Amino acid sequence: MNHHLSTTALAALLVLGAAAPAGAQEALPGATVASLLALAKTRNPDYASMRHEAQAARERVVMAGALMDPRFRIEWMDITQGGAQSPTLWPSDTGSTKYTFMQDLPWWGKRDLKRDIAAQEAQAVEGKAQGSWAELAARVRTTHAQRYFLHRTRKLTQELLDLTNQLANVAQVRYAGGLSVQQEAIRAQLEQTAMQTELVALDGELRQADARLNALLARPSNAPLATPETLPLVPVAASLQTDALMTRVHQRNPQLFSEAARIKSAELGRELSLKNRYPDFTLSITPTQMQSRITEWSLMLEVNIPLQQDSRRAQEREALAMLEAAQARHEAVANQVLADLSENLAGIEAAQRTEQLAKSSLLPQAELSFQAALAAYENGKLDFATLLDAQRQVRQAKQSQLKAQLDAQMRLAEIEKLTGDSL
Repeated sequence: MNHHLSTTALAALLVLGAAAPAGAQEALPGATVASLLALAKTRNPDYASMRHEAQAARERVVMAGALMDPRFRIEWMDITQGGAQSPTLWPSDTGSTKYTFMQDLPWWGKRDLKRDIAAQEAQAVEGKAQGSWAELAARVRTTHAQRYFLHRTRKLTQELLDLTNQLANVAQVRYAGGLSVQQEAIRAQLEQTAMQTELVALDGELRQADARLNALLARPSNAPLATPETLPLVPVAASLQTDALMTRVHQRNPQLFSEAARIKSAELGRELSLKNRYPDFTLSITPTQMQSRITEWSLMLEVNIPLQQDSRRAQEREALAMLEAAQARHEAVANQVLADLSENLAGIEAAQRTEQLAKSSLLPQAELSFQAALAAYENGKLDFATLLDAQRQVRQAKQSQLKAQLDAQMRLAEIEKLTGDSL
């Protein structure tokens, strides 16, 4: 009985031990874009920095609309009682003591304008934070697509290397049987070496892509990543309506959102510069103590006189220039964003057409050509160089399909960055 339990426990441990690597593999990021984006959103320090800056800008709205702190002043009058006593600061022993409470008050509407300007500046910073996330998400999507391309290219190269090894064995057998020249066997070995060299280069590019992705995720550069399994679905280019996307860009693009907020801030700044033509106030109230009681109350209103008209007109001209600059910058950003959108829409359409041609026409034709060349070579009707050329055509067709998929993914990432959200 004990022996049976021990055997059962050992079997369970073996099963758990065998399942552990699979569980660890599943826990690694990198298999899908969604897992990478979720991790980047919580861990990327650049995006975290922009979120904190946006929070700080929101807090400045409260400060901009607040009154200045009130001031308190105390004056001791006749601290020697006409020379009859030693100097003292005790209020009941002085001739009189004045307590003054003062509050600065801006002209009507200035506080609201300052608060609204700070709110628009906070919106601009928020747009910058959204742009930071859109840029980060695009880089994550692009790097994921590059890793997918490199992994699939490496798998394709390994498969072709295995096929080349088989062809090399056939060449060796034919050479040993006197059916071909030694040059064919050497040519096969050269092709093997070339593919092995390409595998080494692909491994290096994969490590570089992994390091870039880990940097975006705030992980050690050599941290393990899962093999990318899938790519996000790319909408059919015909379904991407240019007018609808342009409207979406105008409404949701982070750069345009930020620049629009800066225009509003500049408009309010110009309005505030006009308000500076009017004076600000200081209001104070002063109770006066004589001995142990308050005997007098005084009220004071102070007004600053805006006589420096040259400086105020310069402020108004500055505010107008800043408004015009903000409007021009918004127009420039809008033109560039819409141009980028049109460019990437054209690029995604070309990539999808290229992939379709490679999948439906180029690859089947190349595979048929290779099969025919292989049969002709085995029958001695074709030389080895022509067979290798047919093999390369199959490889180029598959690589063309993978490159088209990569290009479509990169174009999609750029479009989603411009629209501020996934399609």
